[in-house]
Amino acid sequence: MEHAPQIALVVTAIFVLLSIPMAISVGVRRAKTGILLLHGDDDALLRLIRAHGNFIEYVPLALLALAGAEVAGTSPWLVAACGGVLILARVVHYFGLRASADSKGRAIGAGLTTLSMFVLAVAILWQLFGTA
Repeated sequence: MEHAPQIALVVTAIFVLLSIPMAISVGVRRAKTGILLLHGDDDALLRLIRAHGNFIEYVPLALLALAGAEVAGTSPWLVAACGGVLILARVVHYFGLRASADSKGRAIGAGLTTLSMFVLAVAILWQLFGTA
C-alpha cells in the first residue's frame, strides 16, 4: 500500500469516526422527541440534522481533493496541513451550527473548509499543469 494516499486515508478514518456520533445524536434526539421524519417544530433537531447533513455534503468532496492532491504529488506537508485544517474546520462548523445558525463557529468552519478545498484544488492543478 505504499502508493496509496496515506495522509488522505488517515483523514478519512478520522472523518468516519467523527460522523458516527453526529448520526447518533440525530437518532437520540429523534427518540427523545418522537419525531421520526423531518424535524417537526424542534429547532434543536433541525440544527443536529443540518450540522450532520452539512458534514456529509462537504466532507466527501474535500476528501477527494485531499487524496487527489496527495496522489498528484503535492508536498506531504501541504496535504497534511490541509487535512488538519479540514478536520478542525468541520469540528468547529459542526459545534457552531449545533449552537445556533448564526454562530461564529459556523462561519469560521465554513471559511476554513472552503479555503482548504481551494488550496487543494489549486495544488492538484499545479501538479498536473504547472510544472510541465
